[in-house]
Amino acid sequence: MADPTTTPVLDAPVLQVSGATVRFGRETALDDVDFRLFPGEVHSLMGENGAGKSTLIKALTGALALDAGVIRLDGMPVRIPSPLDAQRFGIRTVYQEIDLLPNLSVAENIALGREPRRFGGIDWRAMRRLASEVLAELGLTIDPASLLGSHSLAVQQLVAIARAISTDVRVLVLDEPTSSLDADEVAELFRVIRELKERGVAVLFISHFLDQVYEICDRVTVLRAGAVVGEYRTTELLRIDLVQKMLGREIPAAPVRRHAEPDAETPSVLGARALSRGARVRGIDLDVREAEVVGLAGLLGSGRTELARALSGVDRPDTGTVVLDGRELGIPGPRRGIALGVVYSSENRRTEGIIGALTVRENIVLALQAQRGVFRRMRRARQTELAASWIEALGIRPASPEALAGTLSGGNQQKVLLARLLALAPRAILLDEPTRGIDVGAKVEVQNLVGELAANGMSVVFISAELEEVLRVSTRIVVLREGLVVANLPAEELSSGSLLALVTQPDDGA
Repeated sequence: MADPTTTPVLDAPVLQVSGATVRFGRETALDDVDFRLFPGEVHSLMGENGAGKSTLIKALTGALALDAGVIRLDGMPVRIPSPLDAQRFGIRTVYQEIDLLPNLSVAENIALGREPRRFGGIDWRAMRRLASEVLAELGLTIDPASLLGSHSLAVQQLVAIARAISTDVRVLVLDEPTSSLDADEVAELFRVIRELKERGVAVLFISHFLDQVYEICDRVTVLRAGAVVGEYRTTELLRIDLVQKMLGREIPAAPVRRHAEPDAETPSVLGARALSRGARVRGIDLDVREAEVVGLAGLLGSGRTELARALSGVDRPDTGTVVLDGRELGIPGPRRGIALGVVYSSENRRTEGIIGALTVRENIVLALQAQRGVFRRMRRARQTELAASWIEALGIRPASPEALAGTLSGGNQQKVLLARLLALAPRAILLDEPTRGIDVGAKVEVQNLVGELAANGMSVVFISAELEEVLRVSTRIVVLREGLVVANLPAEELSSGSLLALVTQPDDGA
């Protein structure tokens, strides 16, 4: 139960939960949780991965039933047995992974499932008019007839919000909405959130970016181990206190950056020569040496992900070659890359990483079993032993090899994905946004793990939109802009300010 001394006094809540309890077998995901959300406020739900945030959101949006507790809307008890019922109550959700259809137009996505009809068919003119009106409400100038997939992730995120508010929305849940956005796009999203707030919409904002929580949120509720720690005004809670309440312990020490670069004689394990793919990777030369962490820094669209995918064989380059141990060769596909000891962790855990319907054990041994082939089945006892060792090594929670991966928090899913790749004993690992959407404690654990991998001789390519994180973990930083390398410097020679300048400011020589 929340400490009443920390609870601000506001008007009547639009949405309130009392005594919410959810159990998965012997695991208690929510333990007697009280939560409230008021009209015209932005409220953040904070906690480590596995604290119960996702479970509470699923209960509020009809994706999961409570074992005990009451949900009230405008003070009246309600049952929300499905997401459709939640929408009927005016509760809409925009997820971190955009769940729209990129092959349809913006207007079709906004009206999906609620298309206006005329003479037995879809009234396309009315649909586009509806979309234009909703987009105009948010101050967006987007052609409703344009293909959704032709727009940036930021625009698609705003279209998802437009779809959510195209009905009578009273509560809008935004789950990690800024994880794929750059600074300008975040500012645009926050403008939209403030517009909704002024209209009286209650916004539940989920994010692991503390600076964003303090910029946009009025209040924060902290969960830990499925229970409420407290409810606080952001203006009355120091950031360090918030983190300590989330963790329930001292803040973990930041990893020590390995300032010293590998010796000049240290061989290059992985590299590229004149590598090009589309407009995002243009004639790039790169070397990643043994026991080195090379950070790729750049704005969204600079070519970071495209370069990593080409280096690992996930995508085939148009021209140029990948270099392994000084030999120029092609890596025609990720399976060949794995065989050569090069693995890639995608920024998109949902579609290119975790298989939610499989257990933690099955996810961890998946790539290893694929490498062995169908005729060399790994014994079940060996699978369990291997999975248990990685669960312990990476602190995966819940610590059950038979838990479904889809029920784990985002941070624990990321750890399962890393365990799958590390079980292959690779020589080079390319990590694309490995800490996106995970809490501060898990983030530091992943950062420390990167340092340990390099210390044990592995070559690491590290990508993050957070420049301070790139500085913290990298030995050397390669700055990309519009598909070109514009800087290649030891991390110890850079500060967050100088790195930001390199990333954002074009120079005459670029």
